[in-house]
Amino acid sequence: MSRADVPQAGAARRPNPLWTLGLLRSELVTTIRRWRTLALLGVLAAVPVLVGTAVRIETRGGGTVGGNGEGPAFLTQITNNGLFLVFTALAATLPFFLPMAVGVVAGDAIAGEAGAGTLRYLLVAPAGRTRLLLAKYASVLAFCLLATLVVTVSALLAGALLFPMGELTTISGTRIGLAEGCGRALLIALVVAASLVGVAALGLFVSTLTNSGIAAMATTVGLLITVQIVDQIPQLHAVQPYLFPHYWLSFADLMRDPVYWDDLVKNLGLQGLYAAVFGSAAWARFTAKDISA
Repeated sequence: MSRADVPQAGAARRPNPLWTLGLLRSELVTTIRRWRTLALLGVLAAVPVLVGTAVRIETRGGGTVGGNGEGPAFLTQITNNGLFLVFTALAATLPFFLPMAVGVVAGDAIAGEAGAGTLRYLLVAPAGRTRLLLAKYASVLAFCLLATLVVTVSALLAGALLFPMGELTTISGTRIGLAEGCGRALLIALVVAASLVGVAALGLFVSTLTNSGIAAMATTVGLLITVQIVDQIPQLHAVQPYLFPHYWLSFADLMRDPVYWDDLVKNLGLQGLYAAVFGSAAWARFTAKDISA
């Protein structure tokens, strides 16, 4: 059989839906069980504990923290209600820790398999490149949600242990109950996870450009840092609304009463645009990629 006959033979094998679900499950399990992934989740879980402990120590003698506007959002409210530690932890991890973790996982998705020599074996099964790429992207998106929930749960537990819990005051000055506050915390976590969709697509695209997982991870993290710097330069304000991290902290608007939706919608729309553009670029590159080496 010649090489020209191989694609035709592969095309004749149509994977059934159960096989596709099995592929997705395999990718999810493989991603979560890697020691690198577990280490990233451990670091993310430790951040809220460190923030909560630092605030507890700082205010133990009646002192204040973040009174000059320094530190992440909601920092000054933690001592009044431990639920604010969730919002503070997400505000502290979203600019760098969360997207860095996602960039590492996304950058290693394809390039790591290619570098290890396992990519061509994955494509021997009747999955096809498109299905494999979708399974990889779905596993990265699942990690986005998992990483955000790890930060949220860790912050919630630390806040409940270190500070009082009860009614909380919104940014608008109104008071809401603890149950509604927890509901908003969950909604904020989902919005933060959705804010990482663009980084996931960018990292996956970079991962298709090289056979080195380390190079793909470093490039993705480097691009993240570069974009973050550009977003802080006043002279570049014209392009900043089109940068994927520009509206990340708009999740704070969910703590208004009523909720201010404008920037939230812009953020989700921008993430969808990045996912569409870089997801399409990743598909175009991966379907033409030479994996015989």
